[in-house]
Amino acid sequence: MPTASFLSTDTVFAIVAGIFGLAIGSFLNVVIHRLPRMMDAEWRAQCAELEGKKSPETGVYNLWTPRSHCPACKAQLRVVDNIPLVSYLRLRGKCAHCGAPISARYPLVEALTALLSATVAWRFGFGAAGLLAMVFVWILIAASFIDADTTLLPDSLTLPLLWLGLLANVWGVFAPLPEAVVGAAAGYLVLWSIYWLFKLATGKEGMGYGDFKLLAALGAWMGWKMLLPIILLSSVVGAAVGVVLIALARRGREIPIPFGPYLAAAGYIALLYGDAIASRWLPF
Repeated sequence: MPTASFLSTDTVFAIVAGIFGLAIGSFLNVVIHRLPRMMDAEWRAQCAELEGKKSPETGVYNLWTPRSHCPACKAQLRVVDNIPLVSYLRLRGKCAHCGAPISARYPLVEALTALLSATVAWRFGFGAAGLLAMVFVWILIAASFIDADTTLLPDSLTLPLLWLGLLANVWGVFAPLPEAVVGAAAGYLVLWSIYWLFKLATGKEGMGYGDFKLLAALGAWMGWKMLLPIILLSSVVGAAVGVVLIALARRGREIPIPFGPYLAAAGYIALLYGDAIASRWLPF
């Protein structure tokens, strides 16, 4: 009697995407940690050049060099100590050399990347849409954690995300190209306008230019129809989290709350449930 296999192509693709996502998550931890420091070194070098001074000697420091090491004892990590998620559990969250605690955020990023990669792989299946959706998720994860740490959204993440979305939609992978182009332009201009209205009314800056670029990128991926749901959803979540943090006295009212992670979360939801959201918010 014939039996139906539960391991369809899409299922296998989702499983492989999840496993591969663990490795990508490990690399994203490097990006999250090093990219802001690389940007700071570049800014310092540019400032020194403008002042006619010699750039400070910092040595080679990029995403590949130096190799991963313990921040406490500086011991270089062995391959067996750098297996995504597994090594953290095996070492019980401590350095194998000095016993210093390892931040729980490292396995969190790895697990989150694996989960979200598997989810979009399952949603879109094996093909261009599934592969592109995973890249979309990876960039959003890196940008979100960097913004949470530094209130910066690097151009080296937001601009490639924008152009990749437009290129993907040349073939209409996620939205028709005209809607993607309008979405990119409108996404930037909407937050740019809100920024200036808020600044004129209060004299303060309510958000950074990186937020404009991130929303432009989301518009480039999903088209202009997704902008209103993304803005509303990210605003509601951001406001709720902000109120909770203030109530718990973990953050003062004067301390800025990075908006990028909420835009990223809203963009991820819109990517998965875009059609349902569009019909809900834009029935016409």
